[in-house]
Amino acid sequence: MSHTVRVVLPAHLRALAKVGHEVTVEVPGHVTQRSVLDSLEASYPMLRGTIRDRATAQRRSFVRFFACEDDLSHDDPDAALPDPVARGQEPFLVVGAMAGG
Repeated sequence: MSHTVRVVLPAHLRALAKVGHEVTVEVPGHVTQRSVLDSLEASYPMLRGTIRDRATAQRRSFVRFFACEDDLSHDDPDAALPDPVARGQEPFLVVGAMAGG
């Protein structure tokens, strides 16, 4: 079974991938952070290494993930995303974090 998942990207990644504010990706099987990002990187290879480290597949420090108003950045990448994301009703958001002081 495949799911159509909406993904919102930050401006710098939209420019790199030459896409609009939101993209859709087909995710086979369970909808998890890992499966969504795998599908995103397969569809947009220029994003490989920008969201996750190429060697470890760990989330980059200044990237956060949100869905249904929840910060999922520190969740298990293989945990199921909320049903509204899997059904395409709500987007999976990739957000560039900011630091300063």
